[in-house]
Amino acid sequence: MEKQLSEQKILAVGLMSGTSLDGVDASLLLTDGIIAEPQGHPVHIPYSQEIQNLLLEGLALARLHGKPVSDDAKINRLEEILTEHHISAVRDLLSNNGVKVREVEVVGFHGQTLLHRPEEGWTWQIGDGQMLADSLQIPVVNEFRSRDVAAGGQGAPLVPVYHLSHLANRAGNAVLAIINIGGVSNVTWVASSRAPEDLRSCDAGPGNALINDWVRNHTGEDCDRDGNHARQGIVHEELIDKWMDDAYFKLSPPKSLDRNSFETPGLDGLSLEDGAATLTAFTAHTIAETMKLFPEQPESCFICGGGRHNPVLMAELEKRMPALISPVESIGWHGDFIEAEAFAFLAVRRLRGLPITFPGTTGISQPMPGGVIHLPSDR
Repeated sequence: MEKQLSEQKILAVGLMSGTSLDGVDASLLLTDGIIAEPQGHPVHIPYSQEIQNLLLEGLALARLHGKPVSDDAKINRLEEILTEHHISAVRDLLSNNGVKVREVEVVGFHGQTLLHRPEEGWTWQIGDGQMLADSLQIPVVNEFRSRDVAAGGQGAPLVPVYHLSHLANRAGNAVLAIINIGGVSNVTWVASSRAPEDLRSCDAGPGNALINDWVRNHTGEDCDRDGNHARQGIVHEELIDKWMDDAYFKLSPPKSLDRNSFETPGLDGLSLEDGAATLTAFTAHTIAETMKLFPEQPESCFICGGGRHNPVLMAELEKRMPALISPVESIGWHGDFIEAEAFAFLAVRRLRGLPITFPGTTGISQPMPGGVIHLPSDR
């Protein structure tokens, strides 16, 4: 286990805009990069339908380009709008918690992933770190994934070391897992040693993204709220079996995904309800199958991310997995803001030269720091 640092804990802001495309999460964290203490009340600033549409257009444009570009006017404008939204989120967070700008030492800014191609040696997130730093007059760390990917790693998931910070001193020596179900689902497997070098993680498969897109395309709603559509449908297991033939599911961890990695042939022939039910079960099934790839089955799995609000998805997980399934609130975490907190934590680790990725989490050869620091121009 990592040793306690002698440096004083500092106050950091973490920002996350995930593959669910629902908005920006912002959290306050007091941390030295080892021990983490969430502070105050986090905020979620939803995207308007207009911004969601722009993000979907940006994702489509990125797929057309097939690689990161700097001269697409629409994507550049999207980056500016996205950054402005994050600036507003930080200001709302500080105002709501009575925190002054000068009290915050750093902002961890994930940005928005447009394409993730680690097998080709690159990943593409948009979000102007210098613009954020200059507007807020606070140092900003972003581009957390790039160094890892350039070194041959997957660049994802990034949150396992933050999960470990909460679990390192948990009583007992049971093998545990944290499952985050956002747009893509990912798993952190925590060994009984609670040591960073024994962490294992990977993206498991589609999380909410396919469900959200299916429901949006059929109803205009942004998600299957409370699993209401899936609850009325029939799961087509034969389609799930077909989709599980994808080569990704046969790969051993570490491994990572793009939001739009999967094809779902046969889905278009289903009703709204059957499609929602089948996609929901598919998400759960991919997680259950991923667990079989780790050294041991976990005794308990704690669920965070938006997917834990879907009771049909939670029921599918319980049906398909032998472990005890619980939301992370059962261990005192705020499940909607884990990733935002994590990027505050990773930003502080960047300031202090601590690794954020490990061989068992992204496949790199040795533990590696990551992130680019932007200092305010006028500070």
